[in-house]
Amino acid sequence: MKKKVAIIGGGIAGLSAAIRLISSGNKVTLFEKNTTTGGKANELRKEGFRFDTGPSLLTMKFVLEELFESARINTDDYIKFTSLSTLCKYHYPDGTLINAYADREKFAGEIEAKTSDKAESIKKYLRYSKRIYDLTAELFLYKSFKEPSTFMNLRALKTLLNLRSIDAFRTINEANQSFFRDTKTIQLFNRYATYNGSNPFEAPATLNIIPHVECSLGAYLPEKGIYSITEALTKVAEDLGVSIQYNCNVEKITHKEKVVKGVRVNGIKEKYDIVVAGSDVNYTYINLFDNLEIKESRKYKKLTPSSSAVVFYWGVKNYTSPLSTHNIFFSDNYKAEFDDIFKEKRTPRDPTVYVYISSKTVQGDAPEGGENWFVMTNAPYSEGQDWLNEIKIQEEVIKKKISKTLGINIEQHIRFSEVLTPPIIEAQTNSHLGSLYGISSNNRNAAFLRQGNRSGYFKNLYFCGGSAHPGGGIPLVLLSGKIACDLIRKDYD
Repeated sequence: MKKKVAIIGGGIAGLSAAIRLISSGNKVTLFEKNTTTGGKANELRKEGFRFDTGPSLLTMKFVLEELFESARINTDDYIKFTSLSTLCKYHYPDGTLINAYADREKFAGEIEAKTSDKAESIKKYLRYSKRIYDLTAELFLYKSFKEPSTFMNLRALKTLLNLRSIDAFRTINEANQSFFRDTKTIQLFNRYATYNGSNPFEAPATLNIIPHVECSLGAYLPEKGIYSITEALTKVAEDLGVSIQYNCNVEKITHKEKVVKGVRVNGIKEKYDIVVAGSDVNYTYINLFDNLEIKESRKYKKLTPSSSAVVFYWGVKNYTSPLSTHNIFFSDNYKAEFDDIFKEKRTPRDPTVYVYISSKTVQGDAPEGGENWFVMTNAPYSEGQDWLNEIKIQEEVIKKKISKTLGINIEQHIRFSEVLTPPIIEAQTNSHLGSLYGISSNNRNAAFLRQGNRSGYFKNLYFCGGSAHPGGGIPLVLLSGKIACDLIRKDYD
């Protein structure tokens, strides 16, 4: 198969697809509208501080390693990883601190020591989470839902015969309440719904696959930060011969009736045999096809977008905190927080605050005596809110919450502050309404409603990225690039 391929967007999914397609003998051009690749997985540098701007954790490291292996490249030649011994420190309003250790026995003991739940309840829960993974990963993560061959095998049959075991008929919260008595433990595991921008009080318990992925398969941070993944993928792609065109905005996907013919970039039409859209699905249909009304686009526009985020990047001076690399400061009423986000469409008045300090693990990410704080709260997608006011509210409540928990005035240690909002996310990455993960998973059918990796309407058009199957997060967008390439090979070999 030797085809001329255009890839729209230099995010991690687009880079994944580019590496696989160039390795298969195709001629690949990747168009990126910004001056750097990475999309949401980018970086910010200021006054000696370096911040990862988006993703802050790598799970399923073997997915990235398999991508390098597919190109006959040794991962260690491009990037090295640190395995995290403490996944996260969880701070609760009553002063309780729970350390989520990577060691399962140690973590179970911590839960028993800090809550009314027993150590065995954690072990039982993680076995339950693993069972969901074992039954669904092959179908939900590694293959296209749209292919009959995906379901014509013994593994798929086993899953279909064990539908109750994948827990699709309870919500995440309902399932977690059945395993634990203590609200602190329930809140800790409910938090995993936010990994794909969903509400634990509405999203199906099948998403309880995520604790297994993080707690049992391991969590990692590259030795030079998450952005080094983007840098490594970009270098591999260029070394293999991918032509990466920066400052190139794809304005339209050209087509003749139902056959895609190429792209128009910066006013110039170029012919391609295949187009892979790593761009947001809604953005692609609305902007690159002149708001074309077809079944796929109409369906997708009706679906509820995932949550977004407000992120502050704080250069913290003259302070060495007792925090870990990953930290959570929980809200007092978790349900009210998600009601604010998904029903009131406002930032939470009592938000859960996530603080990622890569300088705890990555040398050189902050000047001596300082720390680089990535401070995030979950937020609604952009729908006409007064974001200046929302930012003011969030900044005030975040500083108050952190200062109270740590017993300091954090304001005095902030050397500078930069902010990322849903409208800025939309402008920088073309993410529809600033949503981070395409559509939310707030109903049991969401996984089946996500855009497939091959267009059902246009020939020669394929999709990858966080808004397409199988979803957002570094390992899943890497897999979306793989699935798109597998379909291309199947269609054209």
